[in-house]
Amino acid sequence: MSNLLNFAGATREPQYQLIEAGTLAKVRLDIQQGGFNDESRGWTHNMATQGKTGAVYLKCEFKILEGEFQGRKIWSLIGLHSPKGNTYEMMGRVLIKEILESSRGIDPNDTSDIANKKRCINSLADLDNITFIAEVSIGTDHKGEPKNEIKKAFTIDHPEYLKHMKNDLHLEQTNGQMPF
Repeated sequence: MSNLLNFAGATREPQYQLIEAGTLAKVRLDIQQGGFNDESRGWTHNMATQGKTGAVYLKCEFKILEGEFQGRKIWSLIGLHSPKGNTYEMMGRVLIKEILESSRGIDPNDTSDIANKKRCINSLADLDNITFIAEVSIGTDHKGEPKNEIKKAFTIDHPEYLKHMKNDLHLEQTNGQMPF
């Protein structure tokens, strides 16, 4: 019998230890397409997923790009809509805003037209493969087991931001402004 087809000796890999809550990590967001579109809300390109309850969300895989946990992946959802109310949607909108601010070097206190334009996307597909600084948190999976999640992104006003994003953002030497 071929060793490739004999599974008798297969052993379960030890599970990763959870990453400590509050850990900052440079991550790349990969959206797992869910095939749900609603053009009236701007949800196109099959990026959104609609769950059995009617909730709509982005199924996200966050890959840690550097540091102690480089290569680790964290799976989490970003809420777009819930038939139960606006809280889920607003939490998702805040996270997407933070992701854009982190990725594009936008000061969260900057309300200028230029900064607000940088907070806009053409479609949810613009979020796919975006790199930013995330805070790792701990939540629970559908079985009640602890798991890592991403619920917050850090922006240029955080003291650790430039340490992580220094190779991704290039400050203009003349006035320290971001080149976006």
